[in-house]
Amino acid sequence: MKLYISKIFLLVIVFTQLSCVKNPFDEFEEGNWNNERSILTIKFENQVGKEQITRVDDQIGTIMLGINTGAVADLSSVKISSLVLSYGAEASAKSGETLNFENESNSSTITVNSPTGKSRVYTVIAEPFEETILGTYTVSNLIVYGGTGPEYGGGGVTAMTNKPWVWLPSGGPEAELDNSITLALDGFTDDGNSFGKITNDAGEDNRYADFQQVAFGNYPATDLNGFYRKIPKEEGTWLRNYATGIVTFTFADGTTTTGQFIEGAITEDLGNGTSKTVENYAFAFNLIGTDDWNSIYSDYDKFVKRPRRYWVDLEKVD
Repeated sequence: MKLYISKIFLLVIVFTQLSCVKNPFDEFEEGNWNNERSILTIKFENQVGKEQITRVDDQIGTIMLGINTGAVADLSSVKISSLVLSYGAEASAKSGETLNFENESNSSTITVNSPTGKSRVYTVIAEPFEETILGTYTVSNLIVYGGTGPEYGGGGVTAMTNKPWVWLPSGGPEAELDNSITLALDGFTDDGNSFGKITNDAGEDNRYADFQQVAFGNYPATDLNGFYRKIPKEEGTWLRNYATGIVTFTFADGTTTTGQFIEGAITEDLGNGTSKTVENYAFAFNLIGTDDWNSIYSDYDKFVKRPRRYWVDLEKVD
């Protein structure tokens, strides 16, 4: 009997001790450990580029981003399309709500509170952005930099139409010079890159250039549309990546080309005493040819074998 009572007494002591042990997950569930109060990602309607989020210290943070002012009717009411916070945090603004950037500094604030009650105030600065690629342009020239051994004088910058004997007598590069190119904005990707539609109108002659090099001398005829048909005929789409500066054109058949949009008067130093000046606007494309020392100094070498860079010079009309 005494042994039985002793066992019961021991069991009572064990259960009493267990009941006094704190659940190791209680503190996690109560959030008493969690002082995090961060904005991980934020997106706004008509945002351009990726936001730059900085936690300055325990109390202050900054967020820099661009807003396409051409698509926003009122900067006093810019909608948050998504907002992701650190675990358990709450913010003074939510997805679907708006912030007011209609002030001298184009800024607003969001306060983020941790589960323990600590706060960090983020200053959100919305830099006004206007997509400059939009509009209608006329094609003013087609220029190629090419040649084997530019360090030996083999490189040169040449307007295609200055060498008419290289191309088909009708429908060569000159057919492109009355074309007009229009770029319209359709929207922005999740990464903040702009995209839209490109229309390449054939102009009064209703022709597009067929980049066919004719046979001349010892050089065979060669189809060069793979090098020089960089902008879609009729209609296609464009995408402008602001991290890389690259514009991607997509053709009706799904193929793509990539280049740069050059704005304003600049001169590119190509090395070896060679340069190219863009007077207004241009799309520029890097080309990959093959050195041909047997054809050095020839037009065939510059256009066919070793083209290096290609510019579609533009003038803006609208």
